[in-house]
Amino acid sequence: MSPLPRTSSAPQLAMRAPFLSPASRPTSSLWSPPSFPYPYPPQGSSTSLTHQYSGSHASYPYVKKTKPPLPSTMLPQKLSKEDKPWLEKKDWRERASWWFTLCLMFVGAGGGAILCYFGFRGVNILKDDQICLVMEDDFSGSSLDTSMWTLDVEMGGFGNGEFQMTTNKDKNLFLQDSELWIVPTLTADEIGNSSVFDGYTYDLGDACTTSNKTACSVTSSSNSSNPVAIPPVQSARLHTTSNFSIAYGKVEVRAKLPRGDWLWPAIWMLPTDNKYGQWPLSGEIDIMEARGNAPSYPAQGVNFVRSSLNYGVLATLETQIFGWWSQKQKGYDADFHVYAMEWTPNWMRFYVDSRLQAMMNIQITGHGGKSFFDRGNYPAEAPNGTAVEVAVNNIWEAAGGSTAAPFDQSFYLILDLAVGGTSGWFPDNVGGKMWFDGSETAMIDFAKAQNTTWFPTWATDQSDLAFRIDYVKMWKLC
Repeated sequence: MSPLPRTSSAPQLAMRAPFLSPASRPTSSLWSPPSFPYPYPPQGSSTSLTHQYSGSHASYPYVKKTKPPLPSTMLPQKLSKEDKPWLEKKDWRERASWWFTLCLMFVGAGGGAILCYFGFRGVNILKDDQICLVMEDDFSGSSLDTSMWTLDVEMGGFGNGEFQMTTNKDKNLFLQDSELWIVPTLTADEIGNSSVFDGYTYDLGDACTTSNKTACSVTSSSNSSNPVAIPPVQSARLHTTSNFSIAYGKVEVRAKLPRGDWLWPAIWMLPTDNKYGQWPLSGEIDIMEARGNAPSYPAQGVNFVRSSLNYGVLATLETQIFGWWSQKQKGYDADFHVYAMEWTPNWMRFYVDSRLQAMMNIQITGHGGKSFFDRGNYPAEAPNGTAVEVAVNNIWEAAGGSTAAPFDQSFYLILDLAVGGTSGWFPDNVGGKMWFDGSETAMIDFAKAQNTTWFPTWATDQSDLAFRIDYVKMWKLC
């Protein structure tokens, strides 16, 4: 067997040949990788050139010349304490700065802990031993307990120009699964759509609970000079006027809100005796109000809940203090939540689910406290329903009220589901609102948009359309 041909011992002239295609390489030799970094000495170099680069200190022309290493800076041996005289006497400023920094760290941590402690202790809460249960209803019976609740049956708009009539019908208010359900329904489903606008008299009869008989019966008319529509929606409203009320204490309601444009669920309170006069002189407490509109609604939709206090020293001089809480991921129609108020002569607090999630916190006395008259920032004079201005006085103080007046008297609880209205709860020109608050045809304009605009937004599942209340509890200060 003939030996394999060896590679040529002659240095290659260039780097090009080894990278030629197999067909172009020399046939007399096998390819081998070039020596690193280049063939040495270069082929064709003269003896003098070879000698020039063969010396022990010769610098190769293709490699950058490097500098010789610097002398070592390492100490021949470790220094002793005698060699470090500066360690014998330390600089006092260095020691002081170290201790000062350490002290600041402890002061900062301690100060933060103290702030958290007093911040927690400073939250106004009622302890269990301060309150006594007045009323509790978990709606576990088969029908509404009339020893606790009274129904309002009328179609007068309740001072807000609301577009629903409230009824005592089982379809609008009933108990189911140990819950109270208030369900809005269409009047057109009962009497026909055309009857809502013309030629029909809707009479609540003996069920009507108001002495104002104009709010018990209405006849629809398409007369252009005086058009009248029957309220296009039927709903329900109930309260504890005749049975339970509190002056200071706590109210707690667990509920799930309805979904649908222009729905207006509310948990609120009014004074039992109107000690200081008719609304707003004796005040109004709104524990929770909401709108059923979608979260995209610009004026706070179903992902917002709101609480407020309404009062005034004149019928034309109303003050409103309000606050709200919101959810980013989903609306309050998706699940049950607890809406609560705690109320003392010194403070009022409204919250959702947790006492830490306050919608509104009012300090009446003590540090930072203000009376409600001072909070109103009222002018010296104001009109009172006429062109003549009258002096603005603290009517609550004159009547012997406390610093908490007008919220120093008994209030009763109301639960209701309203629709629309002309009170400003739904602002004009916002979210496609189809009526104007100042218009005489506001209810007609709303009713005409039923099938094309707002009713399609209402939840098709009754469990999502209803205002559902799980339980109600009221306590008073013991």
